[in-house]
Amino acid sequence: MAACEALQAQGYSPLLARLMAARGVVSADSQQQALPHLIKPEALLGCSQMATLLADAILQKKRILIVGDYDADGATATCVAMLGLQTMGAQVDFLVPNRFEYGYGLTPEIVALAAQQQPDVILTVDNGIASIEGVAAAKQIGLQVLITDHHLPAEQTPVADCIVNPNQRGCAFPSKHLAGVGVMFYVLIALRAELKQRGMLAENAVHLAGLLDLVALGTVADLVRLDSNNRILVAQGLKRIRQGHACPGILAILKLAGREPSQVNAQDLGFYLGPRINAAGRLDDMAIGIRCLLAKTDEEAMRYARQLHALNAERKQIEAEMQWDAMADLQSDFQASQYTISVYQPDWHQGVIGILASRIKERYHRPVIAFADASDGLIKGSGRSIPGLHLRDALDLVTKRSPDIIVKFGGHAMAAGLTIRMHDFVRFQQIFEQVVKSLISAEILQEVLEMDGPLALQEMTLGTAELLANEVWGQGFPQPVFYDRFEILQQRVLAEKHLKLRLQKQGQVFEAIYFQHADPLPDQIDLAYALQVNEFNGNRSLQLQVVHAVV
Repeated sequence: MAACEALQAQGYSPLLARLMAARGVVSADSQQQALPHLIKPEALLGCSQMATLLADAILQKKRILIVGDYDADGATATCVAMLGLQTMGAQVDFLVPNRFEYGYGLTPEIVALAAQQQPDVILTVDNGIASIEGVAAAKQIGLQVLITDHHLPAEQTPVADCIVNPNQRGCAFPSKHLAGVGVMFYVLIALRAELKQRGMLAENAVHLAGLLDLVALGTVADLVRLDSNNRILVAQGLKRIRQGHACPGILAILKLAGREPSQVNAQDLGFYLGPRINAAGRLDDMAIGIRCLLAKTDEEAMRYARQLHALNAERKQIEAEMQWDAMADLQSDFQASQYTISVYQPDWHQGVIGILASRIKERYHRPVIAFADASDGLIKGSGRSIPGLHLRDALDLVTKRSPDIIVKFGGHAMAAGLTIRMHDFVRFQQIFEQVVKSLISAEILQEVLEMDGPLALQEMTLGTAELLANEVWGQGFPQPVFYDRFEILQQRVLAEKHLKLRLQKQGQVFEAIYFQHADPLPDQIDLAYALQVNEFNGNRSLQLQVVHAVV
């Protein structure tokens, strides 16, 4: 209550003050979204040292090769590294290996592939903290290795020339939730300062703010917690996109997705941009996504954006078929008493199992790992967790109980990847179930929907929806969900799977949509909902998006 009153005293509207206070914001200072409020790079362990090494490399005209990851965070981090280093005079190129041929991280095989380009320095983005063998292979052939990553380290870390990772041991950086692209952005800030100090860069020669559209995209798409530091990065990136200053690639993808750049919000980055970039890495080659984001002209960007759009449509079709298979099996096999779900079918697509795991998790509210065939008798799994279970720690405990069961694994609290032998699948199912049972209570398996209470009638307006759309909501800083009782005046099914509603509250009528729900609702009902701006034929109106109905 005190925080709410303090925020109102500092200029917040009563509604926004209530919402912010409920999310842990205690003063307007902690919500300041200007770049000077970012945590300083000096707090990030290894950042200054890496800036020195990169400055030396630029001075000595060394060839730098960026080795990225094949998701949206890795793609944007690769682009940020490419653009930032080029602007500061580096000789730089990138390599993002095909996930199906080379796997994840800086493996010895990827080092051999990288060596063909004859680099002097390998710079990893969004990977590398688990690449012990790969770093050793690179060092053995005389390469300098610089690692930027944000994933959790294992007990042993690579012997690289420098590591920047807010989650490495000994790093006191206050925000542990930087995405891979955020870590790389911080390295560039430190490098710019180092080059200026050496007199190698004019005072206003490099404006890194021009990269914030990419930083915002990667941060939201990777589902990292939007703490105050990440919200600054996202807010500033959204500001640039809304002002028309995004890169041609982002603008092209938005155009194909039917989104107006001036109205873009954080949810759009996660729902429209992220999946299209990810589709390249899931089904084909992430270089398509990177080339799109690096494109200099609108024509080049649109050419790549169309490829991404087509790949995303193909991904949706593959996902729908896999989801149908999985749900059909679970309908008969799932027991309410089980704590985990591990599923595998030999014909599933390796690039889509992460999305499948997410869909199953949303349906059953259990930690889920979905597996697909890899090669040589191995299967690869992609896992998604629920609040209360740290998935990487759970897999670590699995390896401690049965050291031979997992070939390799990595990840963080809410998502992880692993490889096991095909013949060990049932045994893994059993051990994973036992481990998770030992770590969490049955209460955690009960899904809890956190809500912001009812809305006053005068607050249920297009203006309120627009006000909320301009704020940065996301992982760890959830979009507001309200709760009220409505009378249903009209309901009809759209596209065989969504419910279009006309609702009434205290004599006022509202349009609403209930996605992925086709069953009819009773005339009087309690609904949890979010406020949405609905755009149609150039007109903007208020729409309620129902997220839960108490039937």
